[in-house]
Amino acid sequence: MQRQKGRPATKPVELKEGFYLELRTKGSNSLVKIRRENMAEVELAIEQYGRSKTVTYLGQVKGGKWLDGKNKGKKTA
Repeated sequence: MQRQKGRPATKPVELKEGFYLELRTKGSNSLVKIRRENMAEVELAIEQYGRSKTVTYLGQVKGGKWLDGKNKGKKTA
């Protein structure tokens, strides 16, 4: 078993700027968040994954805050 070296990180992880989607396999509780660069890519991903998964649009992140979607106005961390 390997031991970690050094101090643990103290800075909270922030999301990159972009558009976020949540994918769930139908009938499952596990989820995956994916990020896309622009709205056209989001629409393409919704069309692509929508056949086999439940897709939820989470919103756009810019400057560490959600600009739209269900988390509008909240910080990302």
